[in-house]
Amino acid sequence: MGAIYVDEKFGGSGLKRLDAALIIEALATACPGVAGFLSIHNMCAWMIDRFGSEALRARFIPRLATMERCASYCLTEANAGSDAAALATRATRDGAHFVLNGQKQFISGAGNEAGFYVVMARTGDASHKGVSAFAVEGDTPGLSFGANERKMGWHVQPTRAVIFEDCRVPAENMIGKEGQGFSIAMAGLDGGRLNIAACSLGGAQGALDKAVAYMRERKAFGKRIAEFQALQFRVADMVIELEAARAMLWRAASALDGLAHDATQLCAMAKRFVTDTGFNVANGALQMFGGYGYLAEYGIEKIVRDLRVHQIL
Repeated sequence: MGAIYVDEKFGGSGLKRLDAALIIEALATACPGVAGFLSIHNMCAWMIDRFGSEALRARFIPRLATMERCASYCLTEANAGSDAAALATRATRDGAHFVLNGQKQFISGAGNEAGFYVVMARTGDASHKGVSAFAVEGDTPGLSFGANERKMGWHVQPTRAVIFEDCRVPAENMIGKEGQGFSIAMAGLDGGRLNIAACSLGGAQGALDKAVAYMRERKAFGKRIAEFQALQFRVADMVIELEAARAMLWRAASALDGLAHDATQLCAMAKRFVTDTGFNVANGALQMFGGYGYLAEYGIEKIVRDLRVHQIL
């Protein structure tokens, strides 16, 4: 599960993006938060495998595949979210090391000394060509973390700022070539968008399954609410919407596997459509429970809270 679409040479599973979409969807039916963390971890492992040197792959991928090291993706900053090329974290060459200074924001899974961080930092000019990528281990001196953010959902994983204060990283920890970081980040996000869409799909499917089971048990006006045609129509619509979202996700995953010219566009489209659909279906499933859906013991409100952030990510 830790290196689904990573080469088998260093312990990866050697599967495809479509396989990953199926796996992550299935995991998310139980918990979108756990599946979301695994999706980020897999994205980072793939970036090392795809762009890292042979030595870097041999050092890190075996521990990422077994999840001895849990990976986080450090791109977002307080003033550089969607505008990723505007990041300000800087890496300055000092002999055999780069010295990192700056702060990343909203980093999922951050704060574990056994962690592993794929970090985008500026090594050159202010353009997107001045960004490089680094592999940074969680116990590196000069690396620290902000407070664990209090969030609407995704409580299963911490979200913290990652702070670099004269953090010395070996030069051989650069992923790819100097100045290649922005293109590496964007390549990683193609698959990341598929993964987070799969999390939404699985979470919504789990919510719908819970709702249908509840409707078969709950009685109102002398019969089970599953027998009310108005509610049957609503469930049918949700099933159709999820199936349409699944088809779009699978098409985008197949395009990325096949290196299609429009794969990036399809991944972005699938991410938007599937995460919106997933949240709407989960929210509709909660409504089927009436007031009970608002209670934590039924597990449906947790899915709705978890899926809301997928539309933002």
